[in-house]
Amino acid sequence: MTVASSSPPSRLSPRGVEGTAPQPRSGRKRERDGGGRGDGALAALFIAPAMLGFLVFLFWPTLRGIYLSFTRFNLLTPAEWVGLDNYRRMVKDPIFWDSLKVTVEYVFINIGIQTVSALAIAVLLQRLTQSAVLRGVVLTPYLMSNVVAGIVWLWMLDTQLGIGNEIIAGLGFDRIPFLADETWAIPTIALINVWRHVGYTALLLFAGLQAIPNDMYEAAKVDGASEWRMFWRITMPLLRPVLAVVLIMTVIGSFQVFDTVAVTTNGGPANATNVLQFYIYGSAFGRFQFGYASAMSVALLVVLSAITILQYRLTRAGQTDLG
Repeated sequence: MTVASSSPPSRLSPRGVEGTAPQPRSGRKRERDGGGRGDGALAALFIAPAMLGFLVFLFWPTLRGIYLSFTRFNLLTPAEWVGLDNYRRMVKDPIFWDSLKVTVEYVFINIGIQTVSALAIAVLLQRLTQSAVLRGVVLTPYLMSNVVAGIVWLWMLDTQLGIGNEIIAGLGFDRIPFLADETWAIPTIALINVWRHVGYTALLLFAGLQAIPNDMYEAAKVDGASEWRMFWRITMPLLRPVLAVVLIMTVIGSFQVFDTVAVTTNGGPANATNVLQFYIYGSAFGRFQFGYASAMSVALLVVLSAITILQYRLTRAGQTDLG
């Protein structure tokens, strides 16, 4: 007689005996986690050179400059703490305020003409042609350094020998001392820098125009809208965030104008082109008043920070109308 077994027959699961839990795929999970850590390390490796350059050449000099603005320092002796004396001197310094006025005049001329011209060039490039060759031609002046551009225009606008005045004289008009007259000097320097930077600014705006869907222009054409109406109703509202950022960048750059002034007029005639950056440079490296020059640099930093924040808020640079 056969004795029946008291235990039930075992049932096999697809992966083995029932009750045997499948092993977790920890290897693949660890691989994913390890890959994430590897990506972070790789990203840090790529960021490290730029971060090191930022700390060494921007962050630390800024802190050092703020400290020196409260001292009397001439490179030959240790810095002597004087508190707010440099700032009190700056407030009472008529040359500082005149330099600030000259700088503001330059900024208004430069930004006004450059922005309008760059916007017109960008719209023409986007609406009429998108030739890469033409874009390269527009960008060509920007590839020239400010110093070289300043020297070339100094020769071209020379009162006696410059080709510009030769043309003016040939047309029967009086020669114009573009860079030797108090009235003409700042507008001339502003136009030189407009010529050099307008192509780069136009390409930045052109990139913003590329993000506007072409369907909107097609729909507007179907409705009978003119190019002028499409510009004000479609292009300008949708280009606003890019235009705001470009304005912030160009205003900051314009307040820091130096090299064109240094090689063309050297701050003259009669301080007519003595922009703030040139006055700061002269105070530091001409008269060795590094503490006072640092105080003026900090003041310029505060002014630019305030202007940037105001521009950002008024133009709503962080918002877009593209849904």
